[in-house]
Amino acid sequence: MITNDAVIFGILITILGIVFYTSNLKSKFWKRFYTVFPVILVCYFFPSFFNSTGIIDSSNSNLYFVASRYLLPCSLVLLTLSVDLKEILKLGPKAIIMFLTGTIGILLGGPFALLIIINFFPDIINFDFNELGRGMTTIAGSWIGGGANQAAMMEVFNVDSNLFSKMVAVDIICANVLLAFLLIGVNKSKKIDKKLNANSSAIEDIKKRIESYNQSITRIPELRDLIFILSIGFGITGLSHLLSDIISNFISLNFSYLEKYSLTSNFFWLVIFSTSIGVALSFTRLRKLEGAGSSKMGSIFIYILVLTIGLKMDLLAIFQNPGLFLLGFIWIGFHVALLIIVAKFIRAPFFFVAVGSQANVGGAASAPVVAAAFHPSLAAVGVLLAVLGYAVGTYAAYICGIIMQNLV
Repeated sequence: MITNDAVIFGILITILGIVFYTSNLKSKFWKRFYTVFPVILVCYFFPSFFNSTGIIDSSNSNLYFVASRYLLPCSLVLLTLSVDLKEILKLGPKAIIMFLTGTIGILLGGPFALLIIINFFPDIINFDFNELGRGMTTIAGSWIGGGANQAAMMEVFNVDSNLFSKMVAVDIICANVLLAFLLIGVNKSKKIDKKLNANSSAIEDIKKRIESYNQSITRIPELRDLIFILSIGFGITGLSHLLSDIISNFISLNFSYLEKYSLTSNFFWLVIFSTSIGVALSFTRLRKLEGAGSSKMGSIFIYILVLTIGLKMDLLAIFQNPGLFLLGFIWIGFHVALLIIVAKFIRAPFFFVAVGSQANVGGAASAPVVAAAFHPSLAAVGVLLAVLGYAVGTYAAYICGIIMQNLV
């Protein structure tokens, strides 16, 4: 049993390297493997395997604390720093409408699923509904934003690690079932567009704009670029820690009744400040750091965070409470139904349905995959919308959590 954090961290980074190496091999076996088991899923479950079998003892590990307090806010800064709101607006109103529809579908779908379970299937879940509502906020954070927002909701709503492991299982399995259906739909997009009465000619214009945009900002990063990216990320992380200490202490001393809304939580303000400052800086020249790989750096930190979260997972949790999966499928079903209704109403192409959904549910890990399945040059559309999901994920998931707390 391994207890040394340095050794554990080395194992985690080695796992990450192996996963990314094999996922880029052209072998049919690995292509099929990662089609069934996406990279993010493998990164969750490999550490969980080592933890569940007793090879690694994570009970006294500080890796998750370091990743969540230092790497998480830094990744939020670097991911939101690359938000190009002007370029997203150029994609046309339908892209934004479908993305926001997906967000609303998750925000309202959680409370809807919880109400269905409470009123029609109260005995299939062996959890206190108040505790369950708090646990569901981690799914909302993941499905609207990503791993960073999920971890943020876990801390903000003080979700028990045992329940969290079950929520992660529901999150991953339901999200990947949805991803599979969307990828199947890509090959039938023309038929689906006909049923939606959609005009997909705008997609060609988007392809040209994205290709031009990519060529204008991409460059080989120099050492100074990478150092500047890290200085911005961790500098704002330090500032966010300072501001969160000040405001959380002030609220605790003067408005202690706001504790039930997590407004006295230091971590909550840490996430809010790092996200908000990152979005604000996206309107400055610093946004051009994306061309040197700022979002890639942020993504590395996200994957490290995902690995440390995996250390807290219990593989057997999937089989201990299958009723939770009914909850998850009702939730994601509400999300899909709302997307289809709105797409039919505004005549949006299936491309916007699929990418708008995955920009929420799959985030930066799978939204580009779905977008590129339509055309390689469209991968950036998935990235842009997914990064927008990081920006709104914390806020929307928090609102979803407050609604569910009031329901129970």
